[in-house]
Amino acid sequence: MTATDRSLELINTAAQAAADKLAHDIVAYDVSDVLAITDAFLLASAPNDRQVKGIVDEIEERLNKELDAKPARREGERDGRWVLLDYVDIVVHVQHSEERVFYALERLWKDCPELELPEEAKATRGKAAEHANAVAADDEQLPEPADELDGELR
Repeated sequence: MTATDRSLELINTAAQAAADKLAHDIVAYDVSDVLAITDAFLLASAPNDRQVKGIVDEIEERLNKELDAKPARREGERDGRWVLLDYVDIVVHVQHSEERVFYALERLWKDCPELELPEEAKATRGKAAEHANAVAADDEQLPEPADELDGELR
């Protein structure tokens, strides 16, 4: 069994929406052979909670507007660390970068076929690592806080 045309349409639209909101490391898997409850998973991440929420809102809005699809369930929105949108045919996971690394969903689904995504979505691969390296480099360049300010202790 493979993902249906409807599932692929939902995945591609959701992936494009996530890419438009600068999501990192967008990837999709056809899980139809191993799960009876859905055809495909879309994974995306962002470096902060606010961006996670923005990506989720864009995906939800785009799927509703373009494909008349509404999630059957939406979980994790309050914390903004890992939001799940269940469209029955597909499940979208948008995670904070730290959760993405910790839970490593790619490892769980590595035996499932990866789905082809729009070019903009594929271009997001490796963005989380680039972002982490840039943040680390910025941290190294920051001066150490001084113990004294004009001869006075703080």
